Amino acid sequence: MPGHYLQNAFNLPHPIIQAPMAGGPTTPELVAAVTNAGGLGTLAASFLNPEQMVAAATAIRALTSGPFAINLFILPEPIVDVHVAEQGLADLQATYQALGCPLQLPKKWAERFLPQFEALLEIKPAAASFTFGILTKAQMLALKAADIAIIGTATTVAEARAWAEIGADAVCVQGFEAGGHRGTFINDIDDSLVGLMALVPACVDAVTIPVIAAGGIMDGRGIVAAQALGAAAVQLGTAFLSCPEAALPQPYLTALNAASGDQTRLTRLFSGKHARGIVNGFMQDHRHAEAAVPAYPIQNALTGPLRAAAKAKGDPNYLSLWAGQGVGLSRRLGAAQLVAQLVREAQMVRDKLLG
Repeated sequence: MPGHYLQNAFNLPHPIIQAPMAGGPTTPELVAAVTNAGGLGTLAASFLNPEQMVAAATAIRALTSGPFAINLFILPEPIVDVHVAEQGLADLQATYQALGCPLQLPKKWAERFLPQFEALLEIKPAAASFTFGILTKAQMLALKAADIAIIGTATTVAEARAWAEIGADAVCVQGFEAGGHRGTFINDIDDSLVGLMALVPACVDAVTIPVIAAGGIMDGRGIVAAQALGAAAVQLGTAFLSCPEAALPQPYLTALNAASGDQTRLTRLFSGKHARGIVNGFMQDHRHAEAAVPAYPIQNALTGPLRAAAKAKGDPNYLSLWAGQGVGLSRRLGAAQLVAQLVREAQMVRDKLLG
């Protein structure tokens, strides 16, 4: 029943959601292609200002008349301790010099959530998903008044319950396997590293709203497994990174296609928040400094010039190569082809199980 709710609410032929992946991969072309193929495309808007959000949504709507979602990070107004930022910059001095970046503090630390939220209300996507926190009652009411479905992110049962209690329409539960940033906002990070196989049924039993499974799902087998555990839908990120529509830098794409799941790990080094990515030179060289790096958004802003320079040079060692533990199952298909293949595979698995 929950699965039918999600599919009916968004008029989705398939309960497949393309995950928000901040930093570039969720191009209008990718979002629209997934939606046009019968899934739900998602624009990761956390690093966009309101004007960029509106422009991206306009571009998506030029490519599809179907539903899509927008994802935002729920973050407090950035209050930056300059001394902490200066120490963080000093710790990166050698890396800045190696990449030819001017050693200076950034002029902007992060986009502000409240103006982004107002832009979201103006855009009125079919759904909005949120990571790193939970909305206020007033924000929930504003979204409901705009007829925007609300999807929370949870890494534990407590977080799933928090979203259900505040009135979310669905909750995306993120297993330890997931690539990119951990959505933890209640529990300590060490207490939120729950695998998807354990997390999905626990959350399904704990809440009455639909549960969306995310983390390590790459093919039809993962989809059917998640549904067997009670998930109403699945959310895939790493699987869509290899799609041409994601327009990854070539070094990222090369690393993605060569990696296996045991070559990923959680790190704070790039952003100051825990995120899973393919291990590269920066992660190896600075591993000793994991605990000491400034919190988000300081570290994310400090490494921004390094990542930009590495992208320009084609050097994967200083890129944040976000990917989940299922990365070894990546395949180079167009987004529409991938959705169709996932649907076929899932049906084949069901047929096999039924004998």
